[in-house]
Amino acid sequence: MVRPLIVRFAPAVLAGLFAAGAARAGDTPVYHFSPANQYNLQVSARFWNPIIRYVSRRSGVPLDLKLGRTQADTTSYVLAREVDFAFTNHLFTPARARMGWTVFGRRDGPPLQGQIVVPADSPVRSLADLAGAPVAFPGPEAVVAYKVTYAELLRQHVPVNVIFASNMDGAFTQLFAGKVKAAGANSQLVQHYSGRERKSFRVLWSSEPFTDLALMASPRVPADQVHAVAQAFFDMDKDPEGRRILAAAAALVHAAGPLSFVAASDADYASYRAFHADAPLAVR
Repeated sequence: MVRPLIVRFAPAVLAGLFAAGAARAGDTPVYHFSPANQYNLQVSARFWNPIIRYVSRRSGVPLDLKLGRTQADTTSYVLAREVDFAFTNHLFTPARARMGWTVFGRRDGPPLQGQIVVPADSPVRSLADLAGAPVAFPGPEAVVAYKVTYAELLRQHVPVNVIFASNMDGAFTQLFAGKVKAAGANSQLVQHYSGRERKSFRVLWSSEPFTDLALMASPRVPADQVHAVAQAFFDMDKDPEGRRILAAAAALVHAAGPLSFVAASDADYASYRAFHADAPLAVR
């Protein structure tokens, strides 16, 4: 079994980022924060570690960043109730909604779309051209990049060989190495990867929009602690230090615009519930 990686507040160098550890510091509980692995492990840690360090200090609520090696690993910690806060869109199925997690915020940015993409110079021109071909996806838990895109292939009766690449960067790496013919992707991460790696994509298909991932809290976290953490996230772009951290995170992933966090509620995620209600059984 793959062991979790608990990222403590060390410099953004992989060797110094990860340490398996206990969930307590003295008598003060340390809450674990698990964001979905949208990038490779190194980039994910460099993106989130300074943000969580800032939020922990400003809120007075001790937080650790807990990342699995793959997206599915990280989600498994959430489902096993091993973490307390998450940045995810993996908890909006009917069964997972019963776990009682609460949406309190989101990243402030445009909606996401599921996309099926190929390199700009690919001879593939339509989804039908992918019949029987290997297609990469981040992992089985990726709602927008896998479930939404694969559901469209199923609806159009285009059989493909599904390849799970652990995260979106891994899927794109396989795509540009010629190991797969296309990738199921999240539109935001297509843009980020294009900027970071100077790669050009062509979009074969795009879904309806979905709200960006949610900041969520476990029902076991006291309400005052959730409020303090939420306020620290929301105030980051209003504070000089917070703005510097957000600007560095945005530059790291080549985000299209400034990064910030805003309040959100469960109602903002109705599009996810609608998708899960009507999706093919294979991806529910």
